[in-house]
Amino acid sequence: PPDCQNIPKNNRPPTSTYLFLTWLTVLVGSWVLYVQYSAYTELCRGHECKNAICDKYRKGIIDGSACSSLCDKDTLYMSRCLSTLPNNQVYTGSWGDHDGIIRCKLGEVVHYELGEEPEPRREAPMFDKPTRGTSVEKFREMVFNHLKSKLGEQANLASLVSQILSVADGNKDGRVSLPEARSTWALLQMDEVLLGLLLQDRGHTPRLLGYCGDLYMTERVPYGPLYGLSLPWPLVSWVPNGVQRTMDQWFTPSWPRKAKISMGLLELVEDIFHGTYGSFLICDLAAEHFGYTDRHELRLTNARAVVPEDEFRRTMRVLKCETDADCVYGVDCQTSCDMSEKRCREEPVQPNLAKACSTLKDYLLRGAPSELREELERQLYACMALKGNAGQMNMEHSLILNNLKALLWRQISHTKDS
Repeated sequence: PPDCQNIPKNNRPPTSTYLFLTWLTVLVGSWVLYVQYSAYTELCRGHECKNAICDKYRKGIIDGSACSSLCDKDTLYMSRCLSTLPNNQVYTGSWGDHDGIIRCKLGEVVHYELGEEPEPRREAPMFDKPTRGTSVEKFREMVFNHLKSKLGEQANLASLVSQILSVADGNKDGRVSLPEARSTWALLQMDEVLLGLLLQDRGHTPRLLGYCGDLYMTERVPYGPLYGLSLPWPLVSWVPNGVQRTMDQWFTPSWPRKAKISMGLLELVEDIFHGTYGSFLICDLAAEHFGYTDRHELRLTNARAVVPEDEFRRTMRVLKCETDADCVYGVDCQTSCDMSEKRCREEPVQPNLAKACSTLKDYLLRGAPSELREELERQLYACMALKGNAGQMNMEHSLILNNLKALLWRQISHTKDS
């Protein structure tokens, strides 16, 4: 082989090329680091959240079960940032022996161009309700009317109000102070907190551990999403949907454990169909809104995916439309368009159960025991065919739900996973 020393000099890359490539690498790397840091500092503002909440706590404006630990004792602290929106802060956190998820609302981040003076940050709403002089009975009435506006006329609203006032008594001294009431009222304005409280008694949502103002902490669900793999954002647009769905099913527990988790989703659907506080619709059944515990018990980790049916109907009633595609609420709650009136109908096209079965189809059929697969597939397809306006829907809904639960239970009742 020829000696490297004999390569003509005019065939070697000039030194200036190496310098240019090195400079370009440093420039691009610095830019990437700057963009990543800018995105992080905009999204992750937990220190601002804590400072704003503790300032109001020390001024006596708000109070709650977590205020002293957050602001005085420093035994409640935020760890890893999970925020995806600047004004909706989400962190993992610890509070004594509890691991959880901490959420907090902040004012909007206002963008500005380089060279311009930044506008002041828009403040989150003040804790101005209830006002000074409001009695406990008046506050009880405020809570009752708020729940009625959200859930409609329900027979059990009075007991729900009592449950909420019990939560409002953060220091458990038998009375609700004005600062505690202000924190509770702020929490109730967030639908996810209200719906989480409604569903936590049945074990469907993570338990509320504590709050201070509109900052609150819930139990951490150790496993999530329900299935699948979260790809890095640069790869998402390059992986076809069919391949993504196949990959999703690779990262799941054993089949008996999947069956138990699926039972949890079916029980959630059952409990919110003409439940204690009315009917609810699940308007986003994406896997990332669900997780499960060490005992393979399903948890709804994003209660914003659930909406009271009364609220859904009121919204659709006033919605104008040209086609059925205009009559969508959330991600997948849909009604049909009344062409003569140019308004959306109130009746959902698909019930919760049909959408749940669509979500569970691939999840349950992959790895299912051979002797069960054919009957399971038949029942899942019958479930997916349910329509919201079908005659005798209540009876058909109950029959299909009970048959599917019984089929799964027969397979796992004798295993340790049950």
